[in-house]
Amino acid sequence: MMEWTHWHPVARVEEVGSVPLSVQLLEQPLVLWRDAAGHPRVLADQCPHRGARLSLGRVTAGGQLECPYHGWQFEGTNGHCTHVPALPAFTPPATHCARHHAACEAHGLVWVRLAPGEADLPGFAAEDDARLRKVLCGPYDVASSAPRIVENFLDMAHFAYVHEGWLGTRDAPGVDDYRVEPTPTGLLATGCKAWQPQSNLHSTAPAQVEYTYEVTAPYAAVLTKVPEAGTTAVDGWRESIALYICPVTPVQSRVWFRLAVADFESPDEKLQAFQHTIFTQDQPVLESQTPQRLPLDLRAELHTAADKASSAYRRFLRQRGVTFGVC
Repeated sequence: MMEWTHWHPVARVEEVGSVPLSVQLLEQPLVLWRDAAGHPRVLADQCPHRGARLSLGRVTAGGQLECPYHGWQFEGTNGHCTHVPALPAFTPPATHCARHHAACEAHGLVWVRLAPGEADLPGFAAEDDARLRKVLCGPYDVASSAPRIVENFLDMAHFAYVHEGWLGTRDAPGVDDYRVEPTPTGLLATGCKAWQPQSNLHSTAPAQVEYTYEVTAPYAAVLTKVPEAGTTAVDGWRESIALYICPVTPVQSRVWFRLAVADFESPDEKLQAFQHTIFTQDQPVLESQTPQRLPLDLRAELHTAADKASSAYRRFLRQRGVTFGVC
C-alpha cells in the first residue's frame, strides 16, 4: 500500500517520552518512546516472542523498550532484542527483533513511515518564517476518512452555511472563479476569495479575504489567507494553517492544525480557541457524510465549478493509487 511509504503524524512531540505511548496508524498498532539520546522510536505494538503489547511495558534506564510479559528488551534503531532475562547468558541473534519503523519530528509532531519510501515530509513554508508564530491545535478524533477531511479543508462553498457569521454569510454564498493547477504533491489553488464577517481572531470588520490552498501530501494541506487591509486589529495580519491527518482506520482520523500567525501577543489558548470553534463546526457535518470514504469516481457524487479544487484532489488521489480512506 503506497500510503505506507509516506510520512504520517501520530502524536504531539511532548506526548512521546520515557513512558511507552500506544498509537494506531493505517490500522497498525504502534508503540512510541524516546531512547536514551532523546530520539523518538517506534515499533509494532506486538512482542515477537509471545505477542504481548509492548506499550504495556516500560522504558529501561538505558532507553530500551521492555516487554511486560517476559521482560525481553528491544532497542529502537532496528528493533533488535538485546536481552532475554530468562537466559542471562544468551545473546539474541539478529532474527530476534520486533518490527521497527522510521520516526522523526517536525511541525510540533512526531511522524512515522511504515515502509521505506522517497516521499518527503509535507511542506509548510511558514514554519521557517520568523515573522510568524507557530501554534499547534488538536488532536481531534474524527469519525471520517482522511480524504473527506482534506476535501472539506479545500472547500469554500460551505463557508456561508457551516461557518455562518464567521467565515461566511448566507447573504453572499457565491464562490468566484479561481485557478487550480496540479503539483508534484497534489494541487495549488489560487485566486480564491471569500466575503467573511470574522475571518480571524483579530477581525474588526467584515472583509474580502484571499485564500491560497495547497495539497502537500495525500492527507495534508496548507491554506494561507490575507484579509483586506484595515479590517484587523493587527496591522499586516496574515496567517497560514497546515492540516495534518493521521489515518487511523479507513473511516477514523486524528487531526492536527499547525497555525503560523502574525501574532506574538495572544496566549496560545486564545489562538487555539478560534481554530477550535471553526473545526468543531465542521466536525458534525464531516461525520454525517456517507459514504465515509471519499468516492474517487467523479460520477458517484455531483460537482459544480465551485468544486474545482476538490475534484482535482480526487483525481490526484486516483492517479497516485491511494486506496486508504477512499472508495
